[in-house]
Amino acid sequence: FLSCREQPIFSTRAHVFQIDPATKRNWIPASKHALTVSYFYDATRNVYRIISVGGTKAIINSTITPNMTFTKTSQKFGQWADSRANTVYGLGFASEQHLSQFAEKFQEVKEAARLAREKSQDKTELTNPALNITSHQVLPSPIISSNGPGEDKLFRSQSADVEITTEKERLKKMLSEGSVSEVQWEAEFFSLQDNNNKLVAALHEANANVDQWKKQLTAYQEETETLRQRVAELESQGTHDSSSENNKEELSQTLEELELLIKAKDEEIQMLKSQKCGRWEAEGEREETLQKLQELEARNAELEQRLHLAEQTLAESLAEREKMHNEVTKVAEIMDVKIFELSELRQGLAKLVES
Repeated sequence: FLSCREQPIFSTRAHVFQIDPATKRNWIPASKHALTVSYFYDATRNVYRIISVGGTKAIINSTITPNMTFTKTSQKFGQWADSRANTVYGLGFASEQHLSQFAEKFQEVKEAARLAREKSQDKTELTNPALNITSHQVLPSPIISSNGPGEDKLFRSQSADVEITTEKERLKKMLSEGSVSEVQWEAEFFSLQDNNNKLVAALHEANANVDQWKKQLTAYQEETETLRQRVAELESQGTHDSSSENNKEELSQTLEELELLIKAKDEEIQMLKSQKCGRWEAEGEREETLQKLQELEARNAELEQRLHLAEQTLAESLAEREKMHNEVTKVAEIMDVKIFELSELRQGLAKLVES
């Protein structure tokens, strides 16, 4: 899916999601961990693409067109629709700054794609045989930001060495205990946030149904009270004709049916109240998850500080050890000299004794 003509112009790390094709509402995670998401430029075809690879499979392969729009749905999440792939892609970033950088690149690539399309159309018109005009070859223009010359917003192709070095640094960072836990909690946070949005929508719908049932209950109660008064009036009259007795029985039966209906509505209201309490509990779990994420960030900072101190201590120990080794070597050399001198002295004494 990648050709030698394409070069990476921007790369970042993010959790990749795709919209559920069945519901068109729920997000489906594309992988368990964050992936590298890159912008690629094909100079031959003058085409820009967003590509992300998981293993040997292309998770994202989206060609940027001028009518695409990247939308920030939260501080760390953004999405865009790809009509060619018939899906919606979502990206969850580690920080708001990474999201802003990706959104800026998306806007610049979108503008570059628009300019490329316009130049392609102009070139087609100039080389139309009916006009009998041969135009000069139109080279792809550099990708210039709309922010003006004061800001460095030009795309730059990254070399293979820089890409490998960056990837190694990211892997080293991900191997620490705090960073791995942080990524896991971040993915769980996005899942809880999506579930929370569903619960809020269901809660609004349930509240609307409760209000409607309360109105119906009030109407039934008023009708029941009217029927009770009617029954009391009929009983006070003391008439014993068959027609009055039949009306009384019908009214009594209607009254019982209304009471049963009121009881059923009361049960439904209690069930909705219990569901509402369950949603409040889910909101509490989301707050607890956020608190745990903050604790993990603090733990990660503490581990990094402890690692720095351990590295300093190790360096000092190595220096001290080298110093002791040098001193021992010097002492050994002195001992060797003393032993040699002592040996010569003994030989001299032996000769004196013999003489």
